[in-house]
Amino acid sequence: MSKIETIAIRTQLERTQYQEHSTPLFLTSSYVFEDAEEMRAAFSEEKERNIYSRFSNPNTSEFIEKIAIMEGAEAGFAFATGMSAVYSTLATLLNSGDHIVSARSVFGSTHSLFTKYFPKWNISHTYFNVNEEDKIESLIKPETKILFAESPTNPGVDILDLENLGRIAKKHNLLLIIDNCFATPYLQNPIKFGADLVIHSATKLIDGQGRVLGGVTVGREDLIREIYLFSRNTGPALSPFNAWILSKSLETLPVRLDRHCENALKIAELLEKETNAENTKYPFLKSHPKYEVAKKQMKLGGNIISFEIKGGLEAGRKFIDNLQLCSRSANLGDTRTIVTHPASTTHGRLTEEERLEAGIKPGLVRISVGLENVEDIFSDLKRALNT
Repeated sequence: MSKIETIAIRTQLERTQYQEHSTPLFLTSSYVFEDAEEMRAAFSEEKERNIYSRFSNPNTSEFIEKIAIMEGAEAGFAFATGMSAVYSTLATLLNSGDHIVSARSVFGSTHSLFTKYFPKWNISHTYFNVNEEDKIESLIKPETKILFAESPTNPGVDILDLENLGRIAKKHNLLLIIDNCFATPYLQNPIKFGADLVIHSATKLIDGQGRVLGGVTVGREDLIREIYLFSRNTGPALSPFNAWILSKSLETLPVRLDRHCENALKIAELLEKETNAENTKYPFLKSHPKYEVAKKQMKLGGNIISFEIKGGLEAGRKFIDNLQLCSRSANLGDTRTIVTHPASTTHGRLTEEERLEAGIKPGLVRISVGLENVEDIFSDLKRALNT
């Protein structure tokens, strides 16, 4: 089997009659048929082919196929955004009365799904602390259906033991769903450790240049079939243009990630020595509490670093204001280094108690390390820390 770098580049649609080297854009909403019989066979699914781009499109199909192969999955479906992937996946699989067990450290919008929207449909959840995996089994109820987690987590860069989660899910007949956004298929493959489904916000490192939105879920074919049927009726499909961009982006994912991770590790090591920075976390730092677990399940440590600034909320805001090179944005995974202060931005709508439960202290800063010269990145961070 080809290596992941080759898969990302050489997995493509069959060429059209023009024998193009690069996959073309298929900007069409619908497709035509030769006759009534061909149309009937397509709509009855006796014959697999494109019908309508809300269902499938050559560009989205190529993107899905690449991600599925890279993740070791049987099938997948692509979405307009990462959150539409999270919502549609969970909404497909959950019924009224079902229960989710999830790590507390999840993306803010995922937390809102669990706490604000799913309860309207009598779907409940229970959180476990990322440092208390030994308590997960005690939270499982007869109505529990899904075990959900991110690893590494957003924004604290905590690590969960995917092999342990896989063992628990199998023992209790639960579906294990992993948000693999921070790692990408290049750095980590949760299916190898027992995940049934893997979700990505392709907006982040998969695109890698802050251009388009996208999401994708891959995994077991029977589950993806249900997600596909739900999604073709509810309409969260990825656009062909964005799929084309993302498929192209995958061709450079490995080489980009190598540089992202190299830069991030160097900066994390330097931040550990800064007196105004505390509790620097990066999966491949030996000081990370789950360093050995990260090394077991990840190829490299990713591009996200978190640390705390002495002085709390106001010190965090001052640090952001003092930056000159790094971007102030809530996005991540860009070629440009991005710095975010979660307590006043991405997680600002949570109560202080909720933030602390998620490990988000007032002075926590998240850095998405880019591809600039590493000395230039750190010089800006150091200046902002000490001004």
